[in-house]
Amino acid sequence: MKIRTYLFILAAGLLFMPGQLAAQQSSDMQNFDPAFAHTVYFWLHNPDNTSDRQAFEASLKKFLSLSGYAKTKFIGTPPKASRDVVDGSFTYSLIVSFESAEAQAAYQAEQPHLDFISESEHLWKKVIVYDSTGIPMD
Repeated sequence: MKIRTYLFILAAGLLFMPGQLAAQQSSDMQNFDPAFAHTVYFWLHNPDNTSDRQAFEASLKKFLSLSGYAKTKFIGTPPKASRDVVDGSFTYSLIVSFESAEAQAAYQAEQPHLDFISESEHLWKKVIVYDSTGIPMD
């Protein structure tokens, strides 16, 4: 009986999986470009303030929707840390990829990026940026 139950659960999961994969491959999802990754961590002054968080998220989403250079656009929050090596002290993370270092430089000067900084810099107390260029995986 246990094997039958296990097989039923496994089969149900396999039936559900294609829908999940299709949702992750929707037309609005963009491919990560390994040429240049821009990772930003934000610490808000008042991370528990709902209106500050809503204002920050709205400004960040608006900026990313208007950016002419950002390819991958990921906004995250820290999960509950499960290991000592995980730093969950930040409030938000942003991961953006670019086709080149030149595109990333243009992104820094584009108006939507400058507007985001102007609208939101009063909300954060600390920002750390990590930029990386990709190495071939062959």
